[in-house]
Amino acid sequence: MNHIKRCIRILLLVIFFGCHDDNNNGFASWSVYKGDATSASYSSLTQINKENVQLLKLAWTFYPNDTIEGARSERSECNPIVVDSIMYITSARHRVYAINAGTGKRIWAFDPFNGGSGGGVNRGVAFWEDGNDKRILFTAGNHLFALNAMNGTPITKFGENGKVNLNEGMRGDPKVISIVPTSPGIVFEDLLILGTEVSELYGAEPGYERAYNIRTGKLEWTFHTIPLPGEVGYETWPKDAWKYVGGANDWGGMSLDKNRGIVYLATGSPTYDSYGADRKGKNLFGNCVIALDAKTGKLKWYYQTVHHDLWDYDLPAPPNLVTIERNGKKIDAVAQVSKVGFLYLLNRETGEPIFPIEEKPVPPSDVPGEEAWPTQPFPSKPKPFARQFMTKEDLSDFSPEVHDSLLKQFNNLRYEGLFTPPSIQGTLSLPATVGGAEWGGAAYDPYTNIIYVKSNESPEISLLQKIDRNNKNLQGLSDYEKGRKLYMTYCAGCHGVDRNGNGLQNPSLVKISERKNKESILNKIRHGGGRMPSFADILKKREEEAIIAYLYENKNKSSSATDDNLLEIQRNELAVKNAKKEGNIEDSAARYLNVTAYRSFKDRDGNPGIKPPWGTLNAINLNTGEYEWKIPVGNIEKLQKEDGPITGSQSMTGPIVTSGGLVFLGGMRDKKLLAFDKKTGNLLWQIILPGMATSNPSTYMYNGKQFIAVSVSGNKENEGGSVMSFALP
Repeated sequence: MNHIKRCIRILLLVIFFGCHDDNNNGFASWSVYKGDATSASYSSLTQINKENVQLLKLAWTFYPNDTIEGARSERSECNPIVVDSIMYITSARHRVYAINAGTGKRIWAFDPFNGGSGGGVNRGVAFWEDGNDKRILFTAGNHLFALNAMNGTPITKFGENGKVNLNEGMRGDPKVISIVPTSPGIVFEDLLILGTEVSELYGAEPGYERAYNIRTGKLEWTFHTIPLPGEVGYETWPKDAWKYVGGANDWGGMSLDKNRGIVYLATGSPTYDSYGADRKGKNLFGNCVIALDAKTGKLKWYYQTVHHDLWDYDLPAPPNLVTIERNGKKIDAVAQVSKVGFLYLLNRETGEPIFPIEEKPVPPSDVPGEEAWPTQPFPSKPKPFARQFMTKEDLSDFSPEVHDSLLKQFNNLRYEGLFTPPSIQGTLSLPATVGGAEWGGAAYDPYTNIIYVKSNESPEISLLQKIDRNNKNLQGLSDYEKGRKLYMTYCAGCHGVDRNGNGLQNPSLVKISERKNKESILNKIRHGGGRMPSFADILKKREEEAIIAYLYENKNKSSSATDDNLLEIQRNELAVKNAKKEGNIEDSAARYLNVTAYRSFKDRDGNPGIKPPWGTLNAINLNTGEYEWKIPVGNIEKLQKEDGPITGSQSMTGPIVTSGGLVFLGGMRDKKLLAFDKKTGNLLWQIILPGMATSNPSTYMYNGKQFIAVSVSGNKENEGGSVMSFALP
C-alpha cells in the first residue's frame, strides 16, 4: 500500500510540476537566478525530503573541459537554471552550455570570446520567451548577448549581430572603460534589467542601472545611482561628484514584483571604498535598497543602509521579496541581508521599516580630509546575524605565544566597535568586507515566513596610506624593488602581503611561474578578467615586463614598473577625459589607499585572529524578528579543538530551502554539500565534493524525478570545474 501511495504521489508531482512554470513565482521550477523573480531561493518540490534525503546520490556530472592548458584550477559561480528540461549554465571561462537536465549530456555550447581566454566572475544567465521565440541572455566581458535557447546561435537582430556593447551609454569613453556585470539581469516583459561591476578605485565608472529591449538590444532606460544635477539625491554629494565619483553599483542581482511592476536592487559602496574626502555627504544611492518602476526606471523609494560608506559594506545580494504577518495583517515587504550583519525589513510599497530602525552615533574619522557621517542606522529587530563587536577575550588562542603576539597587534589598532573608520594607525573592522552575508544571499520560505542566512565572521585591518598622484616615490629604486614596493603598497590588499590571495575571489600568486607562462600572464594583464580590469590602454611594454619580473622573483631583471591599482586609477581618469563631456573635472582631494583591504585579521601562523565560529547558518522568523535557530556550518578540522564543536567556515554562497523540509548549503572550504532540517537545523545529509561548491544550489524536476544541482570548483584532475546533480536512487 505504501508503494502504491508513493507511486501516486510521484505521478501527481509529474503532472503538476513536469511542465515549464511560466509565472516564475510558483516555486516549482528553477528558471530564474536564485529560483524565481522574488529571489526566494525556495522550491515547493517535496520528492527529496527529510525522510529520504540520506539516500541522495550523484546522478550525473557535466565537465565543460574548456580550460586553457596549464591554467590553474578555475571556478564558476553559476546558479544553474532549468527550462523545458534543458539546463543552462556558464563555465569559469564564460562559455554558455545547454545540457540535458536529466543526464548532463551537452546539447549545445557558445563561446562569446571566439577562442579567446575569457573568464571572470559570472553567476548565470537569464531566460525569455514569447511563443516559439526563446532566448538566453547573458554577459561576457563588456558585452550583452542574446542566443537562441534551442540551438545557441546568436539572435542577429539583437544589437549588432547578437550582442550589445555595455560600455556605450556610460560616463566614460567606451573605448577605455570596461563594464563587466557579474550577476545575471532580470526579465520584465520585453526588458532585461541589468546591474554591473565597476572598478572600486578612484575615478571608477558610476554603477548605472539599465534596461535593454530583449527583442532589439536597444537601451530603454537608465537610472543614475550617482545622481545628476536636478535628480533626487544630488544634494547628498559635492556638486561636481557626478563627474568623477564611481561605484554605487548593483552587482549582486535584483528582484522583481511582477504584479506591481517594481524592480528592487541593492547597491554597493561609492568609490573609493575606504576614503571619501572627494565625496563628502551621505552619498545616495550608495548602499541602498532601491525600488524602481520596472517599465521606466523611475524611482519609487529608497532606503540607505550605510551613510558615506568607508568600510566597503556593499549590499551583496538581491533583496528577498517576502510577505509577513504583523498585528494580524499581512504585509508585503523586502528583506535585505548585508555584510554588516543586519537584516533590513522594509515595506515593499513605501520602503518604511517594519521594525524600528534607530540612527545612532558612530566614531568619527581621524584621517585628514575625511568627514565620516556621524550616525548610522541600527535595526532593532532582528538581532545581528554576525558578530559586530569583539574584545581581547575573543582573540584566538592556538598557543600562548601566538595569542600574546595577537593581543599586542590588537592593542595597537584603533577599535571602537562597529563603524570605526579606517585609519593611518590601522583599524580593526568587524564585520568586514567578507563578513555577514555575501552574494549567495538568503533563502525564504513563503509558507513559514522563515528566512535562512549564511553568515561569515572574519575581522580585517584597514590601514590607510597616502598615495602620490604622479607616482614620484618610485624614482631611484631597482626594478625588482619597484615591483615589490608597489605590490606591498597597493596589490597586497587583494592578493596578500604573502601573495597567497584570500582563497575566495583573489587568487594566490605564489609560484605563479610554475602554473602560468609569461604569455598567459601578459594576456591577463592586457585583457583583464573578473575583478581585474584590462591595462591594455595604460601599461607600457617595459612596465608589463617589470610586473612579470617581480612575480617571477627575477631580482636581476631591469625595467620600470607601475602599480596595478595606480594604473587602474589612471585608466579610470583617462576614460573620463577621453569622453570629452562638457564640464568634466577631476577631483583634487588627497588620496589614501587601504593597503590591507580584503585581508583577514590573522595570527602570525596564518590562523583566524578571532575565536570560532567563523561561519553560521541562521533561521529567522520574519513575523516576530526572532531566531528559530543558529548553528555553525563548515569545519576546519586542523583548527577544531579536541571534542569541541565544529569551527564554522567562511563561504560566499547561500542556501536554498524546500517544501521537503530541507535547507541545502555548500561553499565552505571542507568541500561539503550539506542538507539540514529546516525546522531544527539538524544535519541530515552531507557529501564531500571533488572541489568547493561555488554557487547556490538549484533544484528542479525532470521526468518525475527531483534533482539538486550545484557548480563545483576545479581541481588538479579537472581544472575547469563541473556541475554536479544529485537525485534519489
